[in-house]
Amino acid sequence: LINFMENVMNKNQINADRRRKGSGPVGRADAPRRDTGGSQSGGMPSGGYQSGGGTSGPVFSGGGMSTRTKQAGGCGTVLVIILIIGYYLLSGGNGLDLGGLTGGDTGTTGQDGTGFEQVNPDLPQSNFTPPVPSTGSGQTWTIMLYQDADDQVLERDILLDLNEAERVGSSDNVRIVAQVDRFRGAYTGDGDWTSARRYYITQDNDLNAVHSQVAQELGEVDMSQGQTLVDFVQWAAQNFPADKYVLILSDHGMGWPGGWSDPAPGNSGDSSTPLSSRLGNNIFLNELDQALGQARNAAGISKFEIIGMDACLMSQIEIMAALQPHANYAVASEEVEPSIGWAYASFLGALVQNPDMNGAQLSKSIVEGYVVDDQRILDPAARADFMRGGSPMGSYFSGSLASAEQLAAQIGRDVTLTAVDLNAFSGLMTSYNDFAYQLRNEDQRLVAQARNYTQSYTSIFGNQVPPSYIDLGHFVLLVQNNTSNTQTQQAANSVIAALQQTIVAEKHGAGRKGSTGIAIYFPNSTLYSSPVTGPQSYTGIANRFAAGSLWDDFLAYHYLDREFSQT
Repeated sequence: LINFMENVMNKNQINADRRRKGSGPVGRADAPRRDTGGSQSGGMPSGGYQSGGGTSGPVFSGGGMSTRTKQAGGCGTVLVIILIIGYYLLSGGNGLDLGGLTGGDTGTTGQDGTGFEQVNPDLPQSNFTPPVPSTGSGQTWTIMLYQDADDQVLERDILLDLNEAERVGSSDNVRIVAQVDRFRGAYTGDGDWTSARRYYITQDNDLNAVHSQVAQELGEVDMSQGQTLVDFVQWAAQNFPADKYVLILSDHGMGWPGGWSDPAPGNSGDSSTPLSSRLGNNIFLNELDQALGQARNAAGISKFEIIGMDACLMSQIEIMAALQPHANYAVASEEVEPSIGWAYASFLGALVQNPDMNGAQLSKSIVEGYVVDDQRILDPAARADFMRGGSPMGSYFSGSLASAEQLAAQIGRDVTLTAVDLNAFSGLMTSYNDFAYQLRNEDQRLVAQARNYTQSYTSIFGNQVPPSYIDLGHFVLLVQNNTSNTQTQQAANSVIAALQQTIVAEKHGAGRKGSTGIAIYFPNSTLYSSPVTGPQSYTGIANRFAAGSLWDDFLAYHYLDREFSQT
């Protein structure tokens, strides 16, 4: 323990990476066995997961340990957000100086000094054909893109997402608007403006520059403030009223703590919990929950049809609980996202062609097109630029231009994306509460072992502690397959059935084979005992989840032997 503490104190950085090149967490996971006919990427199979004891699912005694190796492109570009929590956890916080989130760039420096190679004039030509918008009457949509690109490396990636949206552009039935805040001193392309703007997105094929109409010049704004999000939603709804509204938020994500940092103008941020007071400017989950309610009230929106999080690690049950009052559907990833982000031209094109689709269909389209339909993969010129722009992908294909299929397969190995029906989410909460209460009757060593073997995701709390973001469904299956308690097995069945009702579509690569769509926070004792990562911060930031869940009560039982009731 002493050596462990010394190691943590000497390595006082925590990585919460989105779109970075690097290795994923080293962990252990067996894939849950699916009924024949199930699909890995088209949603949960109707027959459900096989359950029970014996060989119907993963068991501890079988080993099944898989070490995750470095997969180029699987974690995106080279930004590391340094969250200095590891030192605090075991030092008691003495002498800790936190300046919020800072970026670090360790990539190849291009000709413009930004880490990106310039496009060569001999690159292949674009082959994109804009979709033909639907004509005539039909339901109307307003798509709101809240793009926090005030970040050293994500700036270019998010601008490319905006350019992807331009390849489709707005139509009579689908209006696309964006608020984009840029970083000063990083990517110099597209005019190198450094403030924040609002755009009405119009169609053009150029992936290297934004040609849409500037609706407003905002100057410098703080995208890490909930009120900034409220103002954008209110402006968008008032100027572009529609039958259905979609809000997509882009930036770094941290899981249940939140995300959406902004180094300028450098406000003090939230100090209501030990974690938030140390991380500085971010939209923490409790603030996001509050801001979404204020935004809906100010804009007169009953519910968003979809809230999407084009960010890392945000498909967690804690986050879905916060989003449930505000939207019918949510789309997010359990794992970190690659640099290319979502395939905007794919799902926006589908919507422009068929604006009468519903929220379930659009959310499924987002998931199905993820990675495989991204313009930076499909378009030969964009793919060549991506391969020559400091990406390690080039070494996989002997210097020649990889095919779209090759590049998508390599990037897609470690990705996840999930579409969730928030109107069915209460059933999942109820069943998981029953399961958590039933875990009192289990040997807690079995529960801890199940956590250790569950599919895990990139840890924002460093490599010195086991990954604490684990797949909820996989954890339930591992407990079920290793207990002889029939009540626990029945409670597990109910959770799996509720997951099937809640998840509209789910995609994961072979490197994340134990993924079922939604993750949960299960800290080890070191994280649990710290005010920064334990109940004091967890129940304060994920407050809506904690108020309606027994999970935090179970964690107190698991670690402190503190009894709790089911009501």
